[in-house]
Amino acid sequence: MVNPKLREIESDWFLQADIDDLQEKLENGEVTSKELVLLYLERIAKIDQSGPTLNSVVEVNPDALHMAEVLDQERKTGKGRGHLHGIPILLKDNIDTKDKLHTSAGSLALANHYASEDAFLVRQLRKAGAIILGKTNMSEWAYFMSTENMPSGYSSRGGQVKNPYGVGKFEIGGSSSGSGAAIAAHLASAAIGTETSGSILSPSSQNSLVGIKPTVGLVSRHGIIPISHTQDTAGPMTRSVKDAAYVLAAIMGEDEHDIVTKKNPLTQEMILNALEDPSLEGVRMGVVREPYFQDLPEEKGTILNNAIQKFQENGATIIEDATIPSVKENFTIDVLVYEFKANLNAYLQGVSPNLPVHTLNDVIRFNQEDPERRLKYGQSLLTKSEQTSGTLTEAAYLEALQFDQYHSKENGIDAALAQHDLDLLIFPNNLGAGIPAKAGYPSITVPAGYTEEGEPVGITFTSKAFTEHKLIKVAAAFEKIEKVRVNPSF
Repeated sequence: MVNPKLREIESDWFLQADIDDLQEKLENGEVTSKELVLLYLERIAKIDQSGPTLNSVVEVNPDALHMAEVLDQERKTGKGRGHLHGIPILLKDNIDTKDKLHTSAGSLALANHYASEDAFLVRQLRKAGAIILGKTNMSEWAYFMSTENMPSGYSSRGGQVKNPYGVGKFEIGGSSSGSGAAIAAHLASAAIGTETSGSILSPSSQNSLVGIKPTVGLVSRHGIIPISHTQDTAGPMTRSVKDAAYVLAAIMGEDEHDIVTKKNPLTQEMILNALEDPSLEGVRMGVVREPYFQDLPEEKGTILNNAIQKFQENGATIIEDATIPSVKENFTIDVLVYEFKANLNAYLQGVSPNLPVHTLNDVIRFNQEDPERRLKYGQSLLTKSEQTSGTLTEAAYLEALQFDQYHSKENGIDAALAQHDLDLLIFPNNLGAGIPAKAGYPSITVPAGYTEEGEPVGITFTSKAFTEHKLIKVAAAFEKIEKVRVNPSF
C-alpha cells in the first residue's frame, strides 16, 4: 500500500472495527469515508483479485470515491445521516442499481444489463448514507440453474467464489457466496445477500458471519432478479449482530411496488432497540435435533452443544429434541420451478431492448449458443421451469403451494413453537433453512466456533413471521457472552 496513513490504519485497528468503531473514527477525523473506500479497494486488489483470489467481488463502483467525498463533506457540515453515513457496502449481483454497475445474476446473458432504477433497498441504503462499493459474485441465477453438480458460488460471469477460511478446502455456501467471502475478508463493512432457501444463512455460517434472512415482507423485493415471490427476500451479512441490525433497519420499509411489505408491523426503532441490554434470561429455546443434528460430524456437534450449554448457563430454558411435525414430509422445489418462469419473464420485460434476452426461453437459447462458456454445469432447472405455462394455473403448482404453506407453517414452525411454548428454534449452520424458507419466516445465524481444521461453524435461530427484533436480541446476547469470531488469515 503506497499511502503510509492507510497502511498504518490497516495494520492498527481497521480489521477489528465494526460500524460503530468506524463512525467514531470518522467523527473525530482519524479517517474519512474516502480513505475507507481506498482501504477496501486495496484489499480487493490484494486479496480478492490476487493472492488467494477469492473471486468474491465481480465489479467495483467507479463512483465510489466521489460518493465518499460527498458524504465526507456532508459530515463536515453537520449533516449526519445515522449509522451507515459514509459506510461502504457491497451488493449481491442480482440487486438493481441505477448507476454504472451491471446487474447480471451471474449470467453472461445479462452481463451488459444496466438497471433503469435502484432497487427499493438500494434507495434506502443511499438515503441512509451508505456507499455502494460494488457488486459481489454469486451462484448463477441464485443457484436456480442446474442440478448437474453445479457448485455453490459459481457463475459464468464471475467464476468460482472461494472461502477465505480455507481456499479450495471449505465450501463457500450459496448463493450469496461472494457477499459471504467478501465480508469475511474485510472487503467492505457489510454486504446485502438474497435468499430463497438458505442463500444468506449458508454463506454466512460458512464464512463466520452474522446473516439475517428476514421475514418475506420486511424488505422489499422490488428491483431484485427473482426466483420465487413466495420465498425470496434480501438481508444483511456482516461481522457482528449490531452491524446486521443497523443494515436491516436501513433497508426495511413499506414499498408501494411490493404489496407484501404492507404486512410488516415492525419499525426501525424496534430493530435497533433489540440491541439495548440484550439478554437470554427467560428465553425458551427448542433444539431441533432430528434430523438436523444427527448427521453432523462429531466435532461440529460438540461446538454447537457447547453453545447451547452457554445459553442455559445464561438464563435460557433449553427444550431438547423439539419436533417439527412436518419434518419428514416430502417437500419439493416445485413451487420454485413454477414461480421462476413467471417472475423472471416479468423482470426481463423491463430490461433494455438491446439485450439478447427478454424471456426465460431467450436465456436458455443464449446459453446453448456457447455451451463451453455458458453451460459448464448445464441448465436443467432453467429448462424444467420453461416447460411450465408461466401462468401459475397448473393444478400441480397450486397443490404444491398449499402443501408448502401448511406443512411449513401450521404443521411446521408454528406447531414446533407451540408444543413447548417456545420463543425460537435452534438449528446447526443452515441445515434447517428449508422449512422456514417455505414459510417466509425469519432466521438469523451467528458464529459458534471453528473446527480443528479452521472451518467456521454457525448456529441459527428461527421463529415466526416478523420476530426479527426478538431473534436479534438473542443473537446479540450470545455474541456478548461468546465472542468466537476471528478473521481469516492470509
